[in-house]
Amino acid sequence: MTLYGYFRSSAAWRVRIALGLKNLHVTHVHRHLRRGEHNAPDYLALNPQGLLPALQLDDGRILTQSLAIIEWLDETWPQPPLLPSDPYDRARVRAFALAIACDIHPLQNLRVLGRVKAAAGEEAGQRWAADVNREGLAACEKLIASEPGPFCFGASPTLADICLMPQLGNARRFGVDVAAFPRLLAAETAARALPAFALAAPEHQPDAE
Repeated sequence: MTLYGYFRSSAAWRVRIALGLKNLHVTHVHRHLRRGEHNAPDYLALNPQGLLPALQLDDGRILTQSLAIIEWLDETWPQPPLLPSDPYDRARVRAFALAIACDIHPLQNLRVLGRVKAAAGEEAGQRWAADVNREGLAACEKLIASEPGPFCFGASPTLADICLMPQLGNARRFGVDVAAFPRLLAAETAARALPAFALAAPEHQPDAE
């Protein structure tokens, strides 16, 4: 399989973590977001949205959207599971992951942030991104406040942890004081101890700058 990504893309980061947890090895092709390489015609032929990541399967078929890719990986290689077996627990993990992937991340990604900065200025754009992260992570902190650790939802990493790790990275990049979220940081600490999470970090990618 081939993963099209970018070292700092939160969505590609999620998929790298999932691949590591499943002990799957893929070919990595890098598309530099700030240089617009994701809008090149050959990539748009694979993913008309021009978003990263995209996963090309061995037979040439293409999957897009990080959460859809991760759930396909989980269904195709079920061990270790990334979602609980109980339907209620599974829904709660998905809800936490979606709170990040659908409500926090899109509002501060490069495409949206560029438009905010163009309309309101660089400083206002940075404040916007910080506020989006701070408010969203505060809600996530409450969502798992009573959940047993060490991970977001218990003793094993799930889709929730996969989404949390990159979002905390984004929050720090925008200057958010993440010390305000001790439960999230505890889950992050547990995740960092696993090679799949550690090796998926942006600084360990060949295209890191």
